[in-house]
Amino acid sequence: MTKHIVIGAGISGIGAAHFAAQQGIATVVLERSERVGGCMHTHPFASLDGFWIEAGGHSCFNSYGTLLRIMEQRNLLDLITAKQKVNYLLWHQGRRRSIVSALHFLELALSLPKLRRLDKAQSSVKEYYEQLLGAKNYRDLFAPAFRSVVCQPADNFPALAMFRKKPRRKDILRSFTLANGLNALPQAIAQQPNIEVRTEQLIDQIERTATGYAVHSNGQRIDTETLTLAVPPDVAAELVSTAAPEIAAILQRIGMVEIDTFMLAVEQQQLQLKPFAGLISVDGPFLSAVSRDFLPDDRYRGFAFHFPGGKYSFADKQAAACAALSLNPEQIAASAEVRNRLPSLSKDHFAVIESLDQALNGLPLAITGNWFLGVSIEDCLTRSEQEHKRLFAT
Repeated sequence: MTKHIVIGAGISGIGAAHFAAQQGIATVVLERSERVGGCMHTHPFASLDGFWIEAGGHSCFNSYGTLLRIMEQRNLLDLITAKQKVNYLLWHQGRRRSIVSALHFLELALSLPKLRRLDKAQSSVKEYYEQLLGAKNYRDLFAPAFRSVVCQPADNFPALAMFRKKPRRKDILRSFTLANGLNALPQAIAQQPNIEVRTEQLIDQIERTATGYAVHSNGQRIDTETLTLAVPPDVAAELVSTAAPEIAAILQRIGMVEIDTFMLAVEQQQLQLKPFAGLISVDGPFLSAVSRDFLPDDRYRGFAFHFPGGKYSFADKQAAACAALSLNPEQIAASAEVRNRLPSLSKDHFAVIESLDQALNGLPLAITGNWFLGVSIEDCLTRSEQEHKRLFAT
């Protein structure tokens, strides 16, 4: 009998394991892939001496209080690395443009006084920000910008899930990364007493038992008193379809989208562009692009272009990225692509989560992920800590 099992080794699952480990609770983490980190995915190019690009999350902030507390507990604050200040650009009608070129200043000035009358809690992103910023500003700049943040159309996202105000720590850099990429964080957090991570684990079935749950993984049965699911909602729904069908029905109401990320590295002298943070795509085939210019390398520059999943061929994605960077394919030093799956939230999302929490009440089952409070690293960890407190009554 195991005290606690976590399924999923993204930052949500590793965070859940950390909170348990800090309380002296031995935790086994089961991960389907061969790596820890989930959407925190730093991709190194072996052919380029390990030069890396972030394929997923690419920034941490001094408002990430839960993350910073975990880093303090694990003596990881010394890993914090400053990010060079660079700005985003727009990609519109086949050209790179400045952000301000898309602003309608008069409309903005006339719209902002509405702020006090708007109810963010009851609004979708489109409903709230179109009134706050003006219809033209929303159409030409902010809708594409929000789409870049969540890598999918954001019109129907709950406005509260887009940005949550959090207190900032003045003793920490406002925005930071790690010298070897953000994936080093979940890896370091996982390497502590009371946490055992098992990768390449295929979960066949979850049963409810008199003492908790039985998890069938890779042909073996593991009994546990408490269980945390840190996987996408559709995966969680399938896993608990027998053990908790009413919870599965709620989870099925939360949508998912697939994102193809095309990464490329190029030698410095091959690229004439000044350093920039990334591209907000207004009308291009890609949703957004993020550069590695925030942490300059002596030889290479790197970029990650996010596309709708399954819509474009490798050649199409390469051509779109080259057009955006004024490159020829022959100038690419190395490239790779990965597929991520992200939650697609709707306006009634928090009502769905409220129903889920009511169904979970009293069960030795926790559910966490990047689809509760928002999609940021801090949102993931906040939910994981909330569920830990409920599960273990701390």
